[in-house]
Amino acid sequence: MTKSIAYQPSSIIPFPVIGQIGTKIRIFPLIILLFSPVSLWIMTETLAPQIVRAYTARVDLSIDRMEDETYETILRRAEAVARAAAQRSFDQDILVTDVSIIVSVQSYGAIAPILSLDVSRQQWRTRPDAQRWATYFKTARSLLFFDQQPITSNVGQAATIIPPAANPAKE
Repeated sequence: MTKSIAYQPSSIIPFPVIGQIGTKIRIFPLIILLFSPVSLWIMTETLAPQIVRAYTARVDLSIDRMEDETYETILRRAEAVARAAAQRSFDQDILVTDVSIIVSVQSYGAIAPILSLDVSRQQWRTRPDAQRWATYFKTARSLLFFDQQPITSNVGQAATIIPPAANPAKE
């Protein structure tokens, strides 16, 4: 004798009921997942404008000292170079809000910064004067050997510096 038994997938809840609930559960989160981020993105893009990324332009310049050039002359030349670089930086990029320029001078093998120009676009627009916004380095004059005559040596001569000998202590 054979018994015929029909098996149901769930003995507590009949299968058609589970199938209907499962379909509703699957469709509802899918709709929420698809439309809530998209609508949130559209709302933020229309209400809030894009953030402008302003920045500071940094420029390092180096100029060479010419023969028989005084410190004041090289300083005026450095101011002119810094002024041109600041104007060029503001003209080239509209997002630049501040400019920081350091001008260094090379003199007889030594190099040292002579001035620093830090200015905002608004300050430069009201008064485009490099002397007004520049910071001068006081030690540049001595570091670049402006206070002394340049030492020239022949190729065949070697300069030797002999420290003074200490006097031996007499006992």
